[in-house]
Amino acid sequence: MRRIRLVLVAVVALPALAVGQTTPPGSGPRAGRAFIPTPVHSAEDDQKILDLFEGLRVADVTDGMDAVGLPGVGLMDPEIRPLWKDTQQYSHRFIGVAVTARYVPTQRAQAGQRPVGEYDAWSGDWYDRLSPEPFQELIRAGTALVLDDAERADVGSIGSNNILAWKSRGMVGVVTNATARDTDEIVTEKVPLYFRRPGRGIRPGRNEIESVNRPIVCGGVLVVPGDVIVADGDGVLVVPRAVAADVARYAKRILDGDKDGRRKLYEKLGLPKDRSVE
Repeated sequence: MRRIRLVLVAVVALPALAVGQTTPPGSGPRAGRAFIPTPVHSAEDDQKILDLFEGLRVADVTDGMDAVGLPGVGLMDPEIRPLWKDTQQYSHRFIGVAVTARYVPTQRAQAGQRPVGEYDAWSGDWYDRLSPEPFQELIRAGTALVLDDAERADVGSIGSNNILAWKSRGMVGVVTNATARDTDEIVTEKVPLYFRRPGRGIRPGRNEIESVNRPIVCGGVLVVPGDVIVADGDGVLVVPRAVAADVARYAKRILDGDKDGRRKLYEKLGLPKDRSVE
């Protein structure tokens, strides 16, 4: 009886800590496909939150976090920065709802030199079984994909191909505490990406998927699936979902006041207005 009670407690407690069911990598055949991620909120609820944050900047939302009693909370390490910036249309900025995934460094021994054909089969199996992208089915309009990756591995889990595939599903931007490759092409593609540095290698032999849509740490801060992610030239800010509406309302007041002041100064100085105050 005692064992049964313990199992029941664990099952009941799990949803409070995790919002996607996963099976550890390598635990069975084609284990990467055993992930069963589930959405946290409805698309309609996400859109209502995103509408409140429309046009807001990291600076405005930081003030909103101060106002609700969370000064300094949610601000990622400033080393997490945009790959590219658009200072005319500000298209590098994004606001989205977090979908999370965690990749970890591998501990698996690597085989030595092998024929190219065998390597292709080995790397394909690694992608399929150990380091897939089971979070893709959760991406929808307004998604901000946040990846906790193997920070010290020279691995480009994000590249010019898959970042476009994620965008095609409605993703508005990506944040990672690690690396990305094909950075020249990503700049050309103009998909918002916030990362630490370039990474050159592919995933096989370097990392494995550990969880999908569970709380992670990225850039030194907690990211819970469903949180609001705000990213611009000032960096990345994570807003806990529970306070998001109050934060957005206060931030809107800050932004409106700032726009009014800048508009008057532009006119006084005879300077062209920036896009945000026109």
